[in-house]
Amino acid sequence: MHALDLPRPVAFVLGGGGSLGALQVGMLRALDEVGLIPDLLVGTSVGSLNAAVLALPGGRNLERLEDVWTHMTRHEAFPGGVLSRVRTLRHGKTHLFPNTGLAKIIDDHIGLGCRFEDLALPLGVVTTDVDTAEPALIRSGPLHAPLLASCAIPGIFPPVEHEGRLLYDGGLVANVPMRQALRMGAKSLVVLDCAFPGQLPGAPRTFAEVMMFTAMISMRNQAVLEAPPAAREAPVVYLPGPAPVRVSPLDFSHTDELARQAREAAREYLKELAVDGPGLYGAPGLVMP
Repeated sequence: MHALDLPRPVAFVLGGGGSLGALQVGMLRALDEVGLIPDLLVGTSVGSLNAAVLALPGGRNLERLEDVWTHMTRHEAFPGGVLSRVRTLRHGKTHLFPNTGLAKIIDDHIGLGCRFEDLALPLGVVTTDVDTAEPALIRSGPLHAPLLASCAIPGIFPPVEHEGRLLYDGGLVANVPMRQALRMGAKSLVVLDCAFPGQLPGAPRTFAEVMMFTAMISMRNQAVLEAPPAAREAPVVYLPGPAPVRVSPLDFSHTDELARQAREAAREYLKELAVDGPGLYGAPGLVMP
């Protein structure tokens, strides 16, 4: 089997991570350079937004996604200052930010009223069902609410009601939704993980870094548990991340740096990639020397 001649259909699996979703832009550019394109897409949180842009009809979607990230700002995604957050928490009691900014991002870049059925590629959006604490894979109907729900980080954004269910960010239970991609019929998985796979940042030095470190450990442990069973069914190409950068998932000022470093890391990895049947190629956990 040629290094990039993966069994079809090939799913791109895009994980969550807030502003670290910029890493996926670089990874996608490296995949495009070697001619590896998806047959279907599945995403969680910011990965679902990136996947939705890639799935749009009309072509040049990677360039469109790069443009989205070039112009993305923290204020656009997380509007308001400290006093605004206090008011939002006092009024809503569960979250610091309204999801109005996120809703506008979805409508501006995906399209007002866009449906799953309008897309050029099959797309799965992963959320967390609040009542069952189980992942909910959404594949049909209007895109707006599922995307909003998939990005509804608890404590940051409010949960989203959709078709009688209350939903939160899919990263709580399926941050890198490999099982869901297989359920959609994928025979190969290419995983774009935002949690710096294979590496960890240094010991946290601030409260914000403590929170990021905690979330990253949780997301990584999910992937470590789910990758081997998925790899028994299909080739799982787990792209490496670059060296960790001390950046908050709410900080969009490092987009260019993150995308560039991720592109370089993925490009070097893909040069040496050789796939021979089901198995795990790359790793979500720490890679020991």
